[in-house]
Order: sequence, then structure tokens, then C-alpha cells
Amino acid sequence: MRKGRLKERDNIVIAICDFLAVTLSMLISMLIVHGEIIWAWDLLYWYLCNIATAAVFFLAFRLYSMSLRSVGIFDTLKVLAANLCILGVNIIYIFFFKQVCGVRTCILYAIMLTILVLLIRFSKRIYVASKYMVNKGDEQKIRAMIVGGGDAGTMLIREIQTTNKIDYNPVCIVDDDPAKQGKSICGVMVVGTTAEIKELAEEYEIKEILIAMPSVPKKKIQEIFDICKLTKCKVKILPGLYQIVSGAASVSSLRPVQIIDLLGREQIKVNLDEIVGYIEGRVVLITGGGGSIGSELCRQIAGHHPKQLIILDIYENNAYDIEQELKRCFPKLNLLVLIASVRDKGKMENVFAEYRPEIVFNAAAHKHVPLMETSPNEAVKNNVIGTLNVAKCADKYGSKVFVQISTDKAVNPTNVMGATKRICEMIIQTIGRHSKTNFVAVRFGNVLGSNGSVIPLFEKQIAEGGPVTVTHRDIIRYFMTIPEAVSLVLQAGAYAKGGQIFVLDMGEPVRIYDLACNLIRLSGLEPNVDIEIKCTGLRPGEKLFEERLMDEEGMQTTANGLINIANPIDIDEGFLWSELDKLYTAAYEESDQIKSLLAELVTTYKPQN
Repeated sequence: MRKGRLKERDNIVIAICDFLAVTLSMLISMLIVHGEIIWAWDLLYWYLCNIATAAVFFLAFRLYSMSLRSVGIFDTLKVLAANLCILGVNIIYIFFFKQVCGVRTCILYAIMLTILVLLIRFSKRIYVASKYMVNKGDEQKIRAMIVGGGDAGTMLIREIQTTNKIDYNPVCIVDDDPAKQGKSICGVMVVGTTAEIKELAEEYEIKEILIAMPSVPKKKIQEIFDICKLTKCKVKILPGLYQIVSGAASVSSLRPVQIIDLLGREQIKVNLDEIVGYIEGRVVLITGGGGSIGSELCRQIAGHHPKQLIILDIYENNAYDIEQELKRCFPKLNLLVLIASVRDKGKMENVFAEYRPEIVFNAAAHKHVPLMETSPNEAVKNNVIGTLNVAKCADKYGSKVFVQISTDKAVNPTNVMGATKRICEMIIQTIGRHSKTNFVAVRFGNVLGSNGSVIPLFEKQIAEGGPVTVTHRDIIRYFMTIPEAVSLVLQAGAYAKGGQIFVLDMGEPVRIYDLACNLIRLSGLEPNVDIEIKCTGLRPGEKLFEERLMDEEGMQTTANGLINIANPIDIDEGFLWSELDKLYTAAYEESDQIKSLLAELVTTYKPQN
């Protein structure tokens, strides 16, 4: 309410200024043309008509809806158009009423009015810009380098120069376009290319580097950051191209560079129409719905109008959190939360018999590699037996689609977790061959920001002052974001066809040691100076690199070029079912031979000593 009153007050002040501008423009034009101010009744009528005409056209062209803080070229054109209309009316008025003022006076009046009205509209920006120029040498302002002299960089500099709430002083620009070298953008010189950032940062005593290149590929951003981290400057980035489209490329949009910016590839995009097509109006069950992947699945599916969304999880706290979030965000959602374990075959039968889920996402699993090495029987019970229970129920009760969450650790596994996930893929492929349900498994790498992932661990260690622990200096992993992982899972459900395994092209793998270094630098600290990085040795079951495919699998492409299909490997079904029976018995008898049984079933599993 207060904001509305302030805007109304500002408009009244501007209208009074416009009234004075009309009066002053008429007086000045008469003085210039006639050498004196002529007093006549005809001129008084002309004056009153111009007051009314200006009011009509200024309102018609919405000159009182402008924001004086961000007035620009488009607003200038509106002022010019309004004044051209006023000039036209004046010419017509003279033609019909033979006024003594004359055409020259009318033209001069229109020019003067345009200048004064523009000065009124630009007054705030002129004031702030002049104040900026006076305070440009203020040592308290942060000396900033702008990376990118395009639209985003220009808008960013203009924002800095025309607001009094920003402590930046843009002293130079770097851009790789040869045509911009040596040119001035909003009074700031383009002094070099991105390759020269380190030297230029020292020369111009830069404190912060602002990357304003929202449309360049992620790989280029990573290269620029690699150069920036050679300096001791803080680095911030303008995040997305939408900032330019919306005109919001401002300092408020800047944020610190995040690990997601440094993956070296573009974000995965999915066809939302395909997702809506098979989810809308269906009963959807998500096992492990309270976990990192499961909860994001819930969020995205909730917005696509399922008939009912059923969240099943054994951990009640996570289930409660996502339930409350969905109730707040989607009050009309038909939501059901069940506390249950996928290990419980009877409970799974009950859930499927009562609710008849048409689409099933099986995200329930034990996933921590070192923990599963010391509790292999629990990994089998939850990952293998749990998946088998849910998959058999989906087949028996006629679900349309079953999507299994898998991992790249299932390829030539060296750990129990990976071996159990490979067995899950084998179960899906085998049941999918004979079922009317479309079974599919989705295989992807490490998920940034998920529970127990390396990024939150590093952030915690940095906050505590270190050391940051890396198991091996040369260990590498594929990474993706939680939304990317979920998008892939959702689209896989749309593509699902008889036991396929979908694999994401996740770009180049990332060295974990480099990841730790970047995170430390993003925190404004220096690796192995402010924060120690300690190599602790590979953990049980851990390998230096992950693979996306086994040698026998090969690859097929899909309509989404970043989602591929692993060719199915022939499986001896009789052998699979008999070995699963052995695994079941051994797991529940707490056998110490469980790893040997896993190796018998997954021939590519090589347990590490």
C-alpha cells in the first residue's frame, strides 16, 4: 500500500514538472522566434489547448508508468512519439485558426518540450551517474573486472553506474572479440582478452571478477574460471541467458561461481510434453521418495497432475519433510505417504493390490559404497531383494511403466553396492522380456548435492578449517545435478520399452582433487595454504574411475542425443533365479560368503582386498 502511495506521489510530481515544461517551452520558443513574449487572448487559448493536448498524449503513451531508475531507449522513443503527435495537433490548430504564433514557434516549442520532458525522465539516472563519476575514485568501492563486453556486460555496467546501492567500480572489461579491443563501453575500456585476465587483474588492482557471459557454453565458463583462479580475486557470475531476455542482467543477479558452472557441459534438457503425456492422470508410486533423487522426482511429478502420488519410504523424517513441502506447494495434489520397506514382500503386495500404481519409480536403495562393504547382507536385502519384490508386484498388478534407478558403479563393479545394482539391472531386463509392463533402468554417475555426496562433505570440511580429504589424487568421477538426474529418469519412463538400460552422456569425468581445489577457491581460500587437501587412500570397494558401459553392451542413441541405450546382454534366466534364491537365503542367514555369491552372479564383479 505504501509503495502505491509513493508511486502516486512521484507521478504527481512528474506531472507538475511536465506542466512547467509545457509553459517554459512555449515562453522560450516565443522569445527565440519573436524576440519577446507576446500577450494575446489567442495565445492564451493556444497555451490552454497545449496543456490539454500534452496531458492526453502523455497519458496515451504511458509516460507516467516509466521507472525513472531504469528509463532507456524505448522510453525515449515513447517521449518522441508523444511530442510528434503534439506537434501535429499544433500544425492542424494553426491551419484552422490562423494563430499568430506560427509554424516556426510550434516546431521550436515541440523541440524544447521534448528536451525538457526527457530531462525530467532521465533526471534520476543523470543524478546517480554524476554521483558515480564524482565517487569513481572512492577507495571503498570494489575494483571490478567485467568479463564479457556483450549485452549482459553492458547492462551490468550500466546498472552499476546508475544506482547508488552498489559498491563496485568497473575499471576494465575483457572480451575475446577482436572488434571490441580498445573500445569503450559505457565509459569502461576493453583492455584485453580472457587469456590475459591474470596479468590485467594485477595491472588494474582488481578485487573481484564479474563474469557476464550467460550465453557461452559451460566449457568456456570452466576455462575462464581456470584462468580466474590464478588470481586472488573473488569471482561472481551472471547465471542465465534469461537475465538478458528479461532485462534483469543486474548486480542483484550476480552470484558466486558454483561447482555446477564448472561441469564443462550444458544442462540436460528434456521434452516436458513427453513427461506430461505418461504421468498426467496416472497413479504414481515412488519408493525411497524421501531421498535426494526420490524427493526431486516427487517435486517434478507433482506439477504434472498425477491422479495420485504415493511416496513410500522407510525413513519417516525424510518422508515427512517432502510430504509437508508438497502440501504447501501443491495443495490440490492427491498425496499419500506410506512408511514401509521394499524388503517387506507382504507389504509390497498390499500396496500394489490396494492402490494399483500405474507408474513406479524404484529409488529405494542403500548407496554408500564403504558402508555396504561392511554390511553386504543389508545391501542384498535392500537393493536386490527389495527391487525384486517391487518389480514382481509391478508385473503382477499390471503397472504400465517401471523405472529402476541404477548407477555407473554397476559397470564392472569393484564393490558390493555396484554389484547389487548390476543384479537389479539384470532383474529388470529379465522380467521386462516377459512382462506387459515397460521396465527400464537408468544408469548415471555421482549426483551433486545429494545426501552423502562429496560436495556437502567438502563444504563441511572447508567450514571447519580443513583438512579436505580426498581418497586419491587421481580419482575421477562423472557428475550430474539432481534436476538432471531426475529429468533423465522421467524421460526414460517415457522411452521405456522392455528391459532397456538408459545411460546419460555426462561429458568428461572430473578429477575429485581438482573439485576440492575449486571448492576451496570458491570459498575465497587457497588450497594447501589456507586449507590442506589430504589424500587418505582408496576406501574399500572404491576404484579410480567409473565406466558407463560394459564391453559387451555397445550403445544406441535416442531422440535426446545425451541419453543412450545400452544393448542388453544375454542372461541365463534359470541361473539368475536360482542364484537369487541362494542370495536371499545367505543374506537372511547373515552368511559371510555373500561377496562370493555376488561374484558368481555378476561375473564382472571383482571384489577388492
